[in-house]
Amino acid sequence: MSAALWAEWPVPSRVRAFTTLRHGLGESLPPFDRFNLGARCGDEPQAVASNRAALEQHFALPSPPRWLQQVHGAKVLRFSAPVPSLATAGEGWGGGASSSSELASSHATPSQPPPAFAGGGVENAEPVADASVTSTPGVVLAILTADCLPVVFAAEDGRAVGAAHAGWRGLAGGVLENTVAAMGVAPERIFAWLGPAAGPLAYEIGEDMFDAFVSRDARAASAFTATRPGHWNADLYELARQRLAEAGVARVFGGGLCTISDPQRFYSYRRDTRTGRMATVVWMQP
Repeated sequence: MSAALWAEWPVPSRVRAFTTLRHGLGESLPPFDRFNLGARCGDEPQAVASNRAALEQHFALPSPPRWLQQVHGAKVLRFSAPVPSLATAGEGWGGGASSSSELASSHATPSQPPPAFAGGGVENAEPVADASVTSTPGVVLAILTADCLPVVFAAEDGRAVGAAHAGWRGLAGGVLENTVAAMGVAPERIFAWLGPAAGPLAYEIGEDMFDAFVSRDARAASAFTATRPGHWNADLYELARQRLAEAGVARVFGGGLCTISDPQRFYSYRRDTRTGRMATVVWMQP
């Protein structure tokens, strides 16, 4: 059984990207079975540590992924060097503190990472952000999802990559636009790939999400289908394509998969609540 869904996009061969699946590797027990890579969803820390080690080994990653504490915001970090262990660190893009904005959200307070997670008894230091970029070969960027939209980016010449966690709050707050800006590449020279997310036939939302997009741009209404009073099915893929087009990124691939409707392959918070997380990773081969 495959453990990953590889990105299909016409980028240079040195650029690699995929989304993990819930089976094929890993040792997490139900309801996190089996290849859960999220450290903050209630799974046993040692199982997650083992799964992350298996991720590195099975896919021959050039370095451990740069994990983030995701808070449904729009902050972007730039990583300039790979790390030799699971502990991570980062600096805001633009030098020093991050100059990208964050979207206020009721989900904006992350739980604390489990102690002794990374081995050696050291707490796993994962910076707070919802996207990251790099121009350094061998740095592996990672985003965790279970219905939110993972988006990876690559320069057409393979000299920069990025990864963004686009939950609807982050998507409305500009996380994709911030990631494009942080890459330091002309938008028309960037490719994007949309990984598996909650699909438009299963993802019902309320007025808060509808208003967040349509009040800004009436054209966003095309991504919503009314279901009952005050509720719509939302097409995250269409919303992402609209925002990317506005940012100047026209070459967008992927989309069309539904995490909610495919329990054999994908974790889904909307479907199961207590569940694991897939990882979407991207890097440039050294």
